[in-house]
Amino acid sequence: MRRLGHFLSDAWTVAGPYWRSEERWRARLLLGVVILLNLSLVGMSVLLSYWNREFFNSLQEKNAEAFWALLFWWRQTDSGPMPGFVFVAALYILIAVYALYLRQALQIRWRSWLTREVLDRWLADRAYYRVALTDSGTDNPDQRIAEDLRQFVDNTLALGLGLMRSVVTLFSFVLVLWGLSGPATILGITIPGYMVWVALAYAVVGTGLAHLVGRSLIRLNFQQERVEADFRYALVRLRDNAEGIALYGGEADEKRGLSDRFGAVIGNWWAIMVATKRLTFFTSGYAQVAIIFPFIVAAPAYFAGRIPLGGLTQTSGAFSEVQGALSWFVDNYSSLTEWRATVLRIRGFIGAIEEARAAAGSGIQAVPDGGDELVLEDVTIRLPDGRVLIENASARIAPGEAVLIAGRSGSGKSTLFRALAGLWPFGHGRVHVPAEGRLFLPQRAYLPLGTLRRAVCYPRDAAEFSDAAIHEVLEAAGLGHLTARLDEVETWDRLLSGGEQQRVALARALLLQPRWLFLDEATASLDPEAESRFYKLLKERLPGTSLVSIAHRPAVAQYHHRALRVRDGHLVPAPA
Repeated sequence: MRRLGHFLSDAWTVAGPYWRSEERWRARLLLGVVILLNLSLVGMSVLLSYWNREFFNSLQEKNAEAFWALLFWWRQTDSGPMPGFVFVAALYILIAVYALYLRQALQIRWRSWLTREVLDRWLADRAYYRVALTDSGTDNPDQRIAEDLRQFVDNTLALGLGLMRSVVTLFSFVLVLWGLSGPATILGITIPGYMVWVALAYAVVGTGLAHLVGRSLIRLNFQQERVEADFRYALVRLRDNAEGIALYGGEADEKRGLSDRFGAVIGNWWAIMVATKRLTFFTSGYAQVAIIFPFIVAAPAYFAGRIPLGGLTQTSGAFSEVQGALSWFVDNYSSLTEWRATVLRIRGFIGAIEEARAAAGSGIQAVPDGGDELVLEDVTIRLPDGRVLIENASARIAPGEAVLIAGRSGSGKSTLFRALAGLWPFGHGRVHVPAEGRLFLPQRAYLPLGTLRRAVCYPRDAAEFSDAAIHEVLEAAGLGHLTARLDEVETWDRLLSGGEQQRVALARALLLQPRWLFLDEATASLDPEAESRFYKLLKERLPGTSLVSIAHRPAVAQYHHRALRVRDGHLVPAPA
């Protein structure tokens, strides 16, 4: 029971914020209408049970007048005026259609809000970066946002409304069944409304057995979501790194890796199939017995002449409704296991995001204090495993100064670059950075999805810049042949070579004109001549910009005033 309480608390942690959000009144109104329509369907089912009794009684009595009236008009009966089936069916269809339509509208609104909320949290305080660095067990965030949130909203509404409808159906038809079944004497004991107790016992036994048979599905469904996402991620990785794999001739190794991941998918799926087979054996048998069981229970009264054919069918129908309502857990066991797995995945993801955001103030502090200088104060940089890369580094870079950061591969230069950007959480110390006007160009230039115009202007809004300004910086960066393709939507990071992508980054720097420009091997894919033109262009076009470069080629030093070298875990001055 405690585990159930924790799980329901987790589910409410995910669901609750929407119902308290700025959309709460519209959401609650929409939910209220959906609930009202679902309750109306229960009422229609009760009405149909009485109509069904009168209809079968008319058949038993061979009363053609009553038969046709009950189909197409209305008839006065012992239960009151009974509308014709065509009116009841038309109203039932109308209510059912709008109950589904408005529920789907609520699903769309809820999913939209929840997706925006999770995205905001994930992107705030660069939590997405820290979660990826720490490998906190939160695998495949793309799936958790795109798939798990959708499944959570859909299943929560479907299961919640289904449970509510089952409860209302139970109470509605218990009254009907109680009145129809009458008392029964067993071993000298008179049991009033005996069919209600029979339906209750049947459902309780079925629920307990269903849980025993199918409980392994909870773990297996959780695992299936993970292995499916792992396999899909591996396929995306292969697509994004197709050229590197082809150059290495790594197809055989990639196939082995994909086969291993797909093997995990199939292995877990077989386990689900076996568990589902056992559960389906039980639930199918349970459902089949439930069809005939009420007739068996009510047959003695029918053969004794105490109830007519219509009464028998109404009794059977009411019993089925009560038994079905009580068997909601059995009928929805598979969906409940999927829902539980989804809740656990989303709760884990949100928990990892909150931990990452809470830790944003720890470690190395990048302080945008509005000063003109870049200052490092006793900065120690560690790897996630605790190994120290740079210890107690202190430095000061003045506005307009160009400084080269050098050192052997693996010495920590790129990690220092991340610390200057305020990204690296592992270590301690403070980095005082200017509040505005910073641009970081990593070795692998980032080109967002969409048009080339967006890629050049990133991360600013492309609408801020004229076509002439964008054309001019592309020409200056040696990409004049692409100016006619500014508004083409392509996967530019695959279409352009590494050197061309770095030229796009150069064009971006010329367009945005930052006060501070940080480059981490940003010219590594260019030949020495192009690299030289790159730096000359930066010096000419951005004369007042402070420049901090990480580079290996000695020729780059001539474009900097001085150098800092990472040597034996320390940051020391060196000649440029």
